[in-house]
Amino acid sequence: MNVTVETTVAAPVGKVWRAYTTPEDIKQWNAASDDWHTTAATVDLREGGAFSSRMEAKDGSMGFDFAGTYTKIVENKLIEYAFGDRTAKVEFLE
Repeated sequence: MNVTVETTVAAPVGKVWRAYTTPEDIKQWNAASDDWHTTAATVDLREGGAFSSRMEAKDGSMGFDFAGTYTKIVENKLIEYAFGDRTAKVEFLE
């Protein structure tokens, strides 16, 4: 099964790329809802490099880790990654 999610961000592609690939920025925007937050993020932005993040409920009731390996990187255009037996593709379009 394939799932497609699209969103529009009113910012230059380079700025969106940095927000998506910089750990401190990821911690600012990566949340399922206002009741959640990302407490840690790591990025080794290269093909074969790893990424991870920790999302937790703000009340401390639960949390989970999300991690994977980058499989293709085209700066300001494309990120592909694998996590477990799944894959994802993120395209950055102007």
